[in-house]
Amino acid sequence: MEKFTVYTGTTVPFMQDNIDTDQIIPKNFLKQVDKKGFGKHLFDEWRYLEDRSPNPDFILNAPERQTATILVSGENFGSGSSREHAAWALQDYGFHAVIAGSYSDIFYMNALKNGLLPIRMPADVRKELSELPADAEVTIDLPNQTIVTPNARYEFPIDATWKDKLVKGLDDIAITLEHEAAITAYEEKMPNY
Repeated sequence: MEKFTVYTGTTVPFMQDNIDTDQIIPKNFLKQVDKKGFGKHLFDEWRYLEDRSPNPDFILNAPERQTATILVSGENFGSGSSREHAAWALQDYGFHAVIAGSYSDIFYMNALKNGLLPIRMPADVRKELSELPADAEVTIDLPNQTIVTPNARYEFPIDATWKDKLVKGLDDIAITLEHEAAITAYEEKMPNY
């Protein structure tokens, strides 16, 4: 997992509440197990018309928002099924963080485990973020737990353990490998059967 310390990008507002994982990545695109390749199907039913051409009314298709890497959204983001593919699709599309009012617990944990930063912010802050111009840079400083825009600075909460894992870029495998010497020593003491 890549480290997440200080990240600067632009935002795209998609202020809908109750966006579930089937809307994030529809079930018919879950046939692969590799984490790559899901981004092209992110929000598929909203992004594309029936003929598979881009929906000009969907915010991610707006030319000025095509390079946005911070998604600003509503309440209860990532509800529904427990598919880890939702976090993979957001990351594969290019998002580094999602700023929403609340998250389903499973999506929140899947995002953290994959290095996608889910930030909880109140409605008034999200409204201000959603009104930023498309080219306005926003900096997320995870060590200091702040979001800095051209006009304001906001603090956000995050569990200290998850913050440490993200800042150090440690997923479950990397944490296990920190104890490789002790594991090897234990295995060497075990009898061979």
